[in-house]
Amino acid sequence: MDLSIYFKPIEIYKDQYKEGTIGERVLLNNPDIEFPNLENVNIAIIGVKEDRRALLNKGCAEAPDFVRGFLYQLYYGDFDLKIADLGNILPGSEIKDTYYALSEVISELVKRKIIPVIIGGSQDLTYANYLAYEKLEQTINLLSIDNKLDLGENGDEINPESFLSKIILHQPNYLFNYANLGYQTYFENQKSIDLLSKLHFDAIRLGEVVSNIEETEPVIRNADFVSVDVSCIRQSDAPGNVNAGPNGFYGEQACQLASYAGISDKLSSIGFYEINPQLDRGGQTSHLVAQMIWCFIEAFYQRKSEYPINLKKGYLKYLVTLEDEKENNELVFYKSKRTDRWWMDIPYPPNKGMKYERHHLLPCSYNDYQTACKGEIPDRWWKTYQKLI
Repeated sequence: MDLSIYFKPIEIYKDQYKEGTIGERVLLNNPDIEFPNLENVNIAIIGVKEDRRALLNKGCAEAPDFVRGFLYQLYYGDFDLKIADLGNILPGSEIKDTYYALSEVISELVKRKIIPVIIGGSQDLTYANYLAYEKLEQTINLLSIDNKLDLGENGDEINPESFLSKIILHQPNYLFNYANLGYQTYFENQKSIDLLSKLHFDAIRLGEVVSNIEETEPVIRNADFVSVDVSCIRQSDAPGNVNAGPNGFYGEQACQLASYAGISDKLSSIGFYEINPQLDRGGQTSHLVAQMIWCFIEAFYQRKSEYPINLKKGYLKYLVTLEDEKENNELVFYKSKRTDRWWMDIPYPPNKGMKYERHHLLPCSYNDYQTACKGEIPDRWWKTYQKLI
């Protein structure tokens, strides 16, 4: 596939940047050279200048170039950086045209085992990211880092606060699990919270996340793609968003979550949305998102190749018997000898065929193992089991 047809080159040149910076190393799609050769590329930057469905946040379409301006000034670490910037996808004549172009690009990159890093644009572009996996016919797990759940109301057209319901109702459906990190309860209708619970999806409040941020690592490790709404970050740290509020993640916490995403062997795409340069102060929000992307890139080059899991070597197996359970009375855990990361083996019904087979080994934490040792079934084990049966 010729990906160049979907992109407009960007006016950025390597000689603008100092030696050792990302800008000096990145393969660029600019007017003076050919479209980047992706043969040895690991990560591809994609700008999407689309904000027609943005809610009161018009101007976020300009974010890609602002974020690049800060990202390419940053120095990369002690790793062999293989990154390309493919340029900007411009708005199509209709919103569905933009979705189509983005989904085609992401699908092709994922097939080539290149990680797309999308810089929006409004968060409804997450829907296009989902459609890319539909083209691959792959059941997937979506993680949203957001201060809202984005279910919207019945009948809403797709927008940054309703894209999730469109994904859930889309047919054929390839969504196995949805998880949210950082939602703030006072922004959500209780019906939305109850619906996610009935669907056995994961919604983790801001307070729960910040009280023990390390427990988010298995949740992020379970995701195939991540959608970040910059409104998840408190206004004092990221003012460039009309929906920013006084509460949210601190900048360093947002960077830590981005690092967890980068180091996850399973994750194959990530998007950053709703950055509005028109509302920003001295580029603070764009600069923070650039540092989040830097953290993602650095962590990517520290991946340990633990997915898919080869249980025949490199793992310790733990069996926990639950005396009070009539069914599923033995829980199986695996611990990596290299990284100390944990997984749970969820019983997989034979009648399900191959459709959900990739979801039965569930990332977890040592705390889940301790919960099982106390005679209780971990919550994330039970939710996954309910979706598999």
